[in-house]
Amino acid sequence: MSSSCEPEKCGTMPECAGCASNKSGQKKESAIAAQPIKKVFAVVSGKGGVGKSSVTALLASLARRRALSVGVMDADITGPSMPRMFGLKETLKGDGEKMIPASTITGIELVSVNLLLESEDTPVIWRGPILAGVIQQFWNDVRWSPLDVMFIDMPPGTGDVPLTVFQSLPVDGIIVVTTPQDLVGMIVKKAVHMAEMMNVPVLGLIENMSFMDCPDCGKRHYPFGKGKTEETAKELGLPLLATLPINPKTADFSDTGRIELAEVPEIEPALDALLGKA
Repeated sequence: MSSSCEPEKCGTMPECAGCASNKSGQKKESAIAAQPIKKVFAVVSGKGGVGKSSVTALLASLARRRALSVGVMDADITGPSMPRMFGLKETLKGDGEKMIPASTITGIELVSVNLLLESEDTPVIWRGPILAGVIQQFWNDVRWSPLDVMFIDMPPGTGDVPLTVFQSLPVDGIIVVTTPQDLVGMIVKKAVHMAEMMNVPVLGLIENMSFMDCPDCGKRHYPFGKGKTEETAKELGLPLLATLPINPKTADFSDTGRIELAEVPEIEPALDALLGKA
């Protein structure tokens, strides 16, 4: 413990990961229940509004179409969107011991705080320790089936929930979602550096909203300018897993709870890369 440490906060801040006195950066295997899940990938972003949840849903849907058993944990507790994308409204049930995850039309298992609230527009106004406890409950207290892969939809930023997920859950790697604007380079680096400090592998970047193909002339347009994500990826020594288009049809599938019907071939290389890590 360094002279600048605050004992009462030891192990609770990202910078604690590099401290020799701190063990919290290690995975707390004794603190989590054993689950029949082969691989766990977290989808993160440094800021909101980049389409992280959409990417999570598309990866899960594509994995399911490939006949894998898939689960989704909606860890964006204060801004959950997974149930709406998958068209789920029923309240989660229990079997007397654990919660039973909801099941989408194709059989993806899903848990979200929105499936525990009276209404999907009820705000979640909880402090950090409660949010952390919910994440651990979503792992420990849910009767997950044997799954080939689980995707965790993370909240934006580097706050309490990402810290809890990285420290407490057996995450095999993260995918960072961004958009083409220059500003995102700095924000991507923050997310990547946090993961590195917590000893969680960063598997690559996905640039969302990269381009739009005109349905009339077929010309490709770049509404936000040509992205800098490839440069950022090279600087960080990471692969650019996919560049995804702006597609109103995909947005409509998402808004109407039919995301599993969306076909986005551009995301297939990203899933191939993840499964190659499995």
